[in-house]
Amino acid sequence: MTQPLTHLDEHGHAHMVNVSAKPDTHRVAIARGEVHLSLDTLNLIQTGGVPKGDVFAAARLAGIMGAKRTSELIPLCHPLPLTHLSIELTARVEETAGIVDITARAETTGKTGVEMEALTAVSVAALTVYDMIKAVQRDARITNIRLIEKHGGKSGDIVLEVGS
Repeated sequence: MTQPLTHLDEHGHAHMVNVSAKPDTHRVAIARGEVHLSLDTLNLIQTGGVPKGDVFAAARLAGIMGAKRTSELIPLCHPLPLTHLSIELTARVEETAGIVDITARAETTGKTGVEMEALTAVSVAALTVYDMIKAVQRDARITNIRLIEKHGGKSGDIVLEVGS
């Protein structure tokens, strides 16, 4: 059964949802994404050989900054006071390719969820990884950005990936 679109009024016009009557609850969202690159580029990241500097440090800061500005980027998002945001970047090898895994965890106590903030954090961190390495590899791919968990609010807990 599909839910009605909450961002459309009775005339089909887009509007920001009124959340003023909703109670404040602790809310958490976790998102993930990947940057696929060559083993040589992954090695440069891990050894600090990327000309622009520390890729993971820059991506982590960029992701945090992006999450804080989500409501400025996504037209109908409410501005949220983030109480916590963490970004984890890890390197792994899969067959003959390198992958940077990015996980963001966003938290707030408020009237609406932080899914978009977690997804924005992963997206901006991935874009920053790409920007940092594009001088050494132009064909890196950003893939698989997705929400994996959310907790709190009326819909309660949703876990979309087991073992997350």
